[in-house]
Amino acid sequence: MFKIDKNVRRLSDSEKKQYEKDGYITGLPVFSRESKTNLDNLFTSLTSKLDKKIDINQTNYWHKASAKFYNLCRTPAILDYVEDIIGPNFYQWGGQFFVKEPNDESVVPWHQDAQYWPLSPSKTVTVWLAMYDTDEANGAMRIVKGSHKQGIFKHRVNSSKHFVLDQEVPEDKFNTSDIVSLNLKAGEVSLHDDGLLHGSLANNSDRRRCGITMRFAPVHVKADLKVWPHFETQLARGIDNLNLNPIAKIPEGEATPVKKFQYSREFVKDW
Repeated sequence: MFKIDKNVRRLSDSEKKQYEKDGYITGLPVFSRESKTNLDNLFTSLTSKLDKKIDINQTNYWHKASAKFYNLCRTPAILDYVEDIIGPNFYQWGGQFFVKEPNDESVVPWHQDAQYWPLSPSKTVTVWLAMYDTDEANGAMRIVKGSHKQGIFKHRVNSSKHFVLDQEVPEDKFNTSDIVSLNLKAGEVSLHDDGLLHGSLANNSDRRRCGITMRFAPVHVKADLKVWPHFETQLARGIDNLNLNPIAKIPEGEATPVKKFQYSREFVKDW
């Protein structure tokens, strides 16, 4: 279905060091340019089943609901990149679309994922797969390099109607010269640390901006089920002899998430 880019490879030592130092790597090839149509078709086929009243950005766990989504997340090139960062034994716990339609005014404020996630230790790697070409004009993700080494920033409440999240880290709390826009071509991915400050501006173009996020963590990362009782894992690579978290069933068909938090048992094949 998807043709792999001829430039796919393993991470170099310098890239691994960059991830450790700066908290991200970007522009990694996965799918060829010829796969742009297939990526668009996948987005359309999966999201067309979602009720128009539901904000797709507020749905999660597509990897527990959709076999197509799950299989995309098991692309060997993607897992190779993740393995080069966190080692051979890791699971997937999140899978989500982040969409900004043309002229979408929504803004994702500066924030750190780790402050929202009851996971210990904080070792999640997020893969951000560009479904369409993504740049500053259509709201590419921006990061603050090196911010993952500065601990958890104090987030303040901001109820701006354009903000996707209600908490933000003000720009006067970090060096704005460290901001990097993660511009990607369709089929490329970036990786970022769960402690990295990131956000995105409005889509001021006539082009859709959409990324798929895949959340991977080493098997020794444990969730606080009192906070996230819905947390479940799917082994992505290697072995898990620790069994610290509930396990989600691998989807056999196609179902559609309707909210952020759902158990795998809630997903019933609907098409």
